[in-house]
Amino acid sequence: MSDSKPTSIKTSEATRDRLRLLAQERGTTITELLEELAHSRLTRAEQEQRVLEAAAELGLEYTEQVQQAGQSAWDRIRAHQGGAAA
Repeated sequence: MSDSKPTSIKTSEATRDRLRLLAQERGTTITELLEELAHSRLTRAEQEQRVLEAAAELGLEYTEQVQQAGQSAWDRIRAHQGGAAA
């Protein structure tokens, strides 16, 4: 995925072992798995930009009330996912 210079990330042995297993099950490497994860998640700034774009496309004014309703919905979704980030 990337031509960047390799680096190291410190983690526990249990996490490393889990990453290795997940990568093996997907037929990939830990490095590729981590790259996929990093590129599949949005930063908060990217999330906010997407929200603003979606509201504009729907013709909605993005008020604090709309933001709170959206956050509440995501909180309920996460609760049903066992606390995993959405």
